[in-house]
Amino acid sequence: MMQTPTAFYEEKINQYSTELQQVQKRSLLVSGARLASFLALAWSIWQWVKQEDDSIYKIATVGFLVLFILFIRIALNLGDRKKLLEKLLYVNRNELDILQYKPNRFDNGLAFTSNDNYSGDLDIFGANSVYHLLNRTTTHHGTQALAGLLQQSLLTKEAIEEQQAAVKGLSTQKELRQLITAHGLLHEEKAGNLHDVADWLRWPSIIQGKRWPNTLRLLVPAFNIGSIVFWAFTGNYLPLLAGYFIGWCIVGAFAKQITQQHMLLGKKESILGQYARILQLFSGVDKSGSTLLQREQATAGEAHQAIRKLSKLSGLFDQRINLLVLIFLNGFFLYDLQCMWALENWKARNKDRFDKWIACTGAIEMLNALATFAFNNPAYHWPAVNDNGVSIAGKGLAHPLIPAAACVANDFTLGVEERLALVTGSNMSGKTTFLRTVGVNLLLAQCGAPVCATAFSFTPMNILSSIRVSDSLQEHTSYFMAELKRLKQIIRHLQEHATPALVLIDEILRGTNSEDKTHGSEQFIKKLLQYNSLTMFATHDLSLSVLEQELPGQLSNYCFESIIRDGELIFDYTLQRGVAKNRNASFLMGKMEII
Repeated sequence: MMQTPTAFYEEKINQYSTELQQVQKRSLLVSGARLASFLALAWSIWQWVKQEDDSIYKIATVGFLVLFILFIRIALNLGDRKKLLEKLLYVNRNELDILQYKPNRFDNGLAFTSNDNYSGDLDIFGANSVYHLLNRTTTHHGTQALAGLLQQSLLTKEAIEEQQAAVKGLSTQKELRQLITAHGLLHEEKAGNLHDVADWLRWPSIIQGKRWPNTLRLLVPAFNIGSIVFWAFTGNYLPLLAGYFIGWCIVGAFAKQITQQHMLLGKKESILGQYARILQLFSGVDKSGSTLLQREQATAGEAHQAIRKLSKLSGLFDQRINLLVLIFLNGFFLYDLQCMWALENWKARNKDRFDKWIACTGAIEMLNALATFAFNNPAYHWPAVNDNGVSIAGKGLAHPLIPAAACVANDFTLGVEERLALVTGSNMSGKTTFLRTVGVNLLLAQCGAPVCATAFSFTPMNILSSIRVSDSLQEHTSYFMAELKRLKQIIRHLQEHATPALVLIDEILRGTNSEDKTHGSEQFIKKLLQYNSLTMFATHDLSLSVLEQELPGQLSNYCFESIIRDGELIFDYTLQRGVAKNRNASFLMGKMEII
């Protein structure tokens, strides 16, 4: 029997908790051993200095020094393992929370919310949103890649099926996915960090390809090494002082340019190491059956070593502010110039590929997030892409943000028999939620993810909507005018784009009288039917239902009903063919003693 996601996460929590306890115990033992070796080292040095016959203490000093260094190394490795285990526990506990419909601990993407597209209408960003449900990204580029996909999903059959195969293949590689996320969490990335590196890549070289700085970079350290040897044998240190002075003069001549570049590249060791580790882990992905995974793995394979080297060079470059380096290594060995030469060599070889490598990291994290979503929902359906005609068809359609126990699934087809579904129903009956259910599942399908349904097929479509419209004090726009602007955007998009669209409309023209609203809605419906689109139109206006007879084969009536039973209002949230008959406003007002 296949292990459930909940059982898998519980098993991992137990495994990592046990290992973490073991690592903590070993860390205490190593700390004690390190202290003992340090005290022994200090004692052996003291005896070496004090005793005349010091040969045994020389050997002891070397031995205790080796032990002390060894215990430091072991302690560092245990510390790194402890941090990784803590992040792995964080990842698995978070997944358990999500399966129990508790908030995801990752960012909710509120910053990406926009009123210019469907993201606000379909709850794509913000708390308890689609992005919040999916997000497992740890880098700026991963965040941008996932948000960008949700803002503009894939619109060709080939691209969707390629992405779907990649997500499906990665979803089974549980340990790899968790390691990618955990290693990403080990670093705190500030937005714009790698933008600074990109700026540095555009800077002109200081040393690379220039004869005299490169020559001095080699000659001055060689001269100073010779001067040190000369001083050791003769006691004459004047050549060494002269070399030190010359070295400082040369470094000083480049100080402004080097400092400017350090401002861009400094303190980037950690974030570059984060990207390198994600790329390194992904280079070991099982790519079978997915051309997309093959491409991204090939990019990751060539990228991770180069990014790792840049990370190390950035760390060495940061040492220029170390007092020892500042006083001695710059004067004697031109440390700043040596770093710049190594960095510019890296730049010359790799600058044209850097953007591709970083974009690959973002794509890896985006795929990782979608694959985790797929693994967490084994009952979800992998949709089929239909490129014949324009249609969308689903069985057992439900909303992925609503707990399964509280969600009512519905069957729905649009584009086969009609192009516009007019959905009527009383307040709170489920009309708007159903529009969002169809829209969100179509979006997930076009991202290459499984959908909350038992069967689903679709034609790739843009998604246009007018569901949640608000006024704007800043733009001096009333609710009514804001709604009209949104409707105009929809028509303009349909006029300017050949790609089919799914249009989701909820109760338009609320700011006018009933007769005007009915006439305007009727004309807008007929306008929509002129374009290459499918429409779901939710309304309280039952008089619009006569359009089914006027526009046969183009428009059909659907409804959600409510029932008053034993003095209580009951909703079954089941989609039905036909026009809504029951009303609940007067009943609720009476029940609440408003009337």
